[in-house]
Amino acid sequence: MTLLEHLEELRRRIVWSLLALVGGVLATFTFSPALVRFLAEPIYRFLPPGTKLAFLGVTEPFLLYFKVSLLAGTFLAFPVILLQLWLFISPGLYPHERRWAGPFIFLGWFFFVLGGAFAYYVAFPFAVEFLLDIGKDFHAVITADRYFSFLLTILLGLGLMFELPILIVLLAAIGLVTPRFLLRHFRWAVLVIFVVAALITPTADIVNLMLFAVPTIGLYLLGVAGAALVSRARRRRRAES
Repeated sequence: MTLLEHLEELRRRIVWSLLALVGGVLATFTFSPALVRFLAEPIYRFLPPGTKLAFLGVTEPFLLYFKVSLLAGTFLAFPVILLQLWLFISPGLYPHERRWAGPFIFLGWFFFVLGGAFAYYVAFPFAVEFLLDIGKDFHAVITADRYFSFLLTILLGLGLMFELPILIVLLAAIGLVTPRFLLRHFRWAVLVIFVVAALITPTADIVNLMLFAVPTIGLYLLGVAGAALVSRARRRRRAES
């Protein structure tokens, strides 16, 4: 394929991914009020009974429902997005490597959902409790727009960070990295992980930073283990051939 043909193929995959995302948003918009109530539960645990999130403009509730539908639609459409990514890179793979499409899509979606669940049930409630405890001497007036923008950033951020093992295994499968290379540059990987975690972490304290960074380091090591299995399989096939 020429460069223009590659660009045309990339455009086609992006269009299909966007169509899947739009379909996910339309499918979840009806349930957006229930999703908003579900996502607001972490803050209501720490607020006085009867307290509700506030909004400042008449258009904010609609925009809020759209943001939540966009988040839910992303999780719903993520397998299709991964499929489009696989279809874009699969022409550069060997025939036996193309058979990994199913595991790649399933595990990619699984880790994305796992990252979102970790953010919602562990990281975000801990961060909210920490921040509200700092401001306990003040009266909290929390707007829905800022709360959900904060929450969606953490959910999507950790969901994408949990894709790290899949990315590492994929790079190892196509021969761009090896387990030895990954371990030799482990300290640089830790530095990058902490920088990314600092961008997602809601506060500058070390506790929340470690809460985001340590699981990602574990995921990096999990990816190294997966890369070792892939490299071993590649060496065995090379020896047989």
